[in-house]
Amino acid sequence: MDNVALFIFCLICISSVAGHNDKQQEIDVYETLWTSSFNLAEQTLKLDFVQHMEAGDLHAERYVNFTIQDAYYLVKVTDMLQKLSTSVQKPADLREFFQGRYKSYSKFRDYFLNMYFLKGVSDIKPTPAIKKYISDYETVMNTKEPIYFAVSLLPCSRLWVWLANKVEMKQSNAYYAWKKDNKDGHPEKHYKKLLNKYLNVTDKEAYRIFRMQMQNEHDFFASS
Repeated sequence: MDNVALFIFCLICISSVAGHNDKQQEIDVYETLWTSSFNLAEQTLKLDFVQHMEAGDLHAERYVNFTIQDAYYLVKVTDMLQKLSTSVQKPADLREFFQGRYKSYSKFRDYFLNMYFLKGVSDIKPTPAIKKYISDYETVMNTKEPIYFAVSLLPCSRLWVWLANKVEMKQSNAYYAWKKDNKDGHPEKHYKKLLNKYLNVTDKEAYRIFRMQMQNEHDFFASS
């Protein structure tokens, strides 16, 4: 039995003991998704790229390449959110989620591209890690119910906030701006209520997709 399967089995046992008739006793899906893959967050924190960024001695070329790949990721995910913002009509709260995420992502995309004087990302060649990451997003979008695309978005939002708060940097650090820009995010405002409403704590597909995207995040940092 792998770690995720064992984790879900334990949750089933806990849920059975607690009983299913008390809503206040239900386990938080939003939190358990994170807990189930927390080891990948810890592994990402220990990666060479993150450690050198924390120390302030990361080679500038590596950060530039990281930023370019991030721009590619941002544009491609925003394009997918644009499609979902018009194709998902019901339920209303899921439609509003995708419309809100698209509005937020598109605003940041425009800011990001303007900041780096980019007209687009058509000339950017994605690394194998980013290419797989985007491909996995597309697979979820094209083959799964829309709620699972929401699950696939969460690892990036949750992990970057956590990493930014874990790295110890002084303002004199050349990469302090990355910490500052990411440390105050609140992904729970957008995801927690939605995921807890539509997903069951024993939903194996949700855990699989969440962990897949956490692995993709890890691999993005590892390849940078």
